[in-house]
Amino acid sequence: MNIPAPYMLMLGDNKDPLAIKTARGIHYWRPEKCVGQMRLNEDVPSLGLPDMNIDTAIAHGAKTFVLGTANAGGVLAESWIPLIVSAIEKGMHVASGLHQRLTDVPAIVDAAEDAGVELFDLRHSTQKLDVGSGVKRSGKRLLTIGTDCSVGKMFTTLALEDAMKKRALSASFCATGQTGILIEGSGIAIDAVISDFIAGAVESISPDCAPDHWQLIEGQGSLLNPAFSGVTMGLLHGAQPDALVLCHEVNRDHIRHMPHVPMPKMEDIMSLALRLGTLTNPNPRFVGVAINTSSLNEEDAINYLKEVGDAFNLPATDPVRFGVENIVDHLVTVFEDNA
Repeated sequence: MNIPAPYMLMLGDNKDPLAIKTARGIHYWRPEKCVGQMRLNEDVPSLGLPDMNIDTAIAHGAKTFVLGTANAGGVLAESWIPLIVSAIEKGMHVASGLHQRLTDVPAIVDAAEDAGVELFDLRHSTQKLDVGSGVKRSGKRLLTIGTDCSVGKMFTTLALEDAMKKRALSASFCATGQTGILIEGSGIAIDAVISDFIAGAVESISPDCAPDHWQLIEGQGSLLNPAFSGVTMGLLHGAQPDALVLCHEVNRDHIRHMPHVPMPKMEDIMSLALRLGTLTNPNPRFVGVAINTSSLNEEDAINYLKEVGDAFNLPATDPVRFGVENIVDHLVTVFEDNA
């Protein structure tokens, strides 16, 4: 799945800032891909991009109309369909991370066939996948792995890519979720892949590469999440990671949406990941801990990160507050300096 850029970001009609988190992620990490935004009413939060209609966006070079919003149930609002059809008729591709497929709407499909444009249903890849092979690939790989869902795995992976590139290190982000795919322009939504093919899908998005190149693979789920452990296991085996970064949120008492399941300990996730990871890499190593400390004030966050770093003898940071340079320092020391 390769999505043509630049994008026109459609923000919909929801005034909840969380409803546009997909568009916000794209704009934060890839502002150069974003031509403008479309808000369907003035109450919709702005990304600070120019407000544009379809004609203006096309005049500024936009190639893909991105549904950068989410609504209840992940369905296409009926009121959006004429707008999507209009964008298609004027030659734009359309990308959506909603659960409902664009290809399930006859008017959209017919318009796309007539205009010769592509529809990208990010949660529903049509790419032919093989099962995982377990064959070691050239290059280096890092996987972010979490104590739970929504603990900052995508943000941490992108922050690592940004920090490494600023040091002229060879690195690329491998997207495994719909927002990551829109940010990168390619990838596979792993949570929509049939379980037998998860490892193979990860192998396909992180193929053989140069010996000094780092493929940074976005993690999903958690090994000790009752709902999503399977996707995490497939990612771990398909990624064959040389390096791992643990992601965690301080003061989260239980697995998200599961008050009956307490949060696992960081050390339990780390030991389990290392033990299971040896199936496809003989020597995976943790190189850092990335923690969401938003529930703490800055002084307490600094103290907490120091305690974690000392406990695991690893750099610990909050990527949003403090960046990830200390993790990159350690990565270079462990791998690059000892190459």
